[in-house]
Amino acid sequence: MNREIGTRLDGRVAIVTGAGAGLGRCHALALAGWGARVVVNDLDEEKADAVAEEVRAQGGEAIGVAASVTDEARVAAMMERAMTEWGRIDILVSNAGILRDKSFAKMTLDDFRLVVDVHLIGAAICAKAVWPIMQQQRNGRIVLTTSSSGLYGNFGQANYGAAKMALVGLMQTLAIEGERYGIRVNCLAPTAATGMTENVLAPSALARLDPALVSPGLLAMVADDAPTRAILCAGGGQFARAFVTLTEGCRIGSEDAAERVIANWDAIGDRAGEIVPEYGFTQAERELGAAGVKSVMAAAR
Repeated sequence: MNREIGTRLDGRVAIVTGAGAGLGRCHALALAGWGARVVVNDLDEEKADAVAEEVRAQGGEAIGVAASVTDEARVAAMMERAMTEWGRIDILVSNAGILRDKSFAKMTLDDFRLVVDVHLIGAAICAKAVWPIMQQQRNGRIVLTTSSSGLYGNFGQANYGAAKMALVGLMQTLAIEGERYGIRVNCLAPTAATGMTENVLAPSALARLDPALVSPGLLAMVADDAPTRAILCAGGGQFARAFVTLTEGCRIGSEDAAERVIANWDAIGDRAGEIVPEYGFTQAERELGAAGVKSVMAAAR
């Protein structure tokens, strides 16, 4: 266990989904190393219990819980187990996921739905289950696992990319709604050698992408002074941040609008002066402001 790090999570209770191996296992061990008590979740009961035993063998506290993140009843039971065991839930790391990679032309809608169900709906089910607990505590940290495939796209991952970008949208809104309750919500976009990437990345690349090199990024997102609405990209010991931005754009108006959008395409996309909006209505405020309307709400009335 790492006992020398400055920021501690003593007394905190963390739930890590998909933690029976790979990245989730590293997350669970890291959180326990910083002092958190950990619920190790996985579909496979033996794997969940094995990682929980690893934590305990290194001086930490952990329990293993087998449950699919898509099963609302099992997820609710997992949260109840954590509350019975330790009386609070401070951290949710939504890590569980699957791949069903194929080009969009060859991908079945069943495989599309399955990936979205596990990554997006599963994350929403887990977040929904901890939300009232964190509201009552007036404190909580949620980390949703996004991906560069969602942020920027990857061939053969239309289902995975759609789900992962949707998690960014979920994060943005939960962060806004959770702010008054002290709930901070962020996204982690990892690159790591795991069972999900072993057939995607070259062996030479995988050798440098130990999942344990991603987990340190978690501490910044679950500590007392954690940010909210951040997207942290991590892999191989490298950390960067991604942003969803809005350019200043151009006022086109209604006359010959289609032709003028085409003619002004470069100016519309000019990134000088772009911003990271504080909320979604920033777009509408800019659009109405360019039309001479000073307040979105006044215009709505």
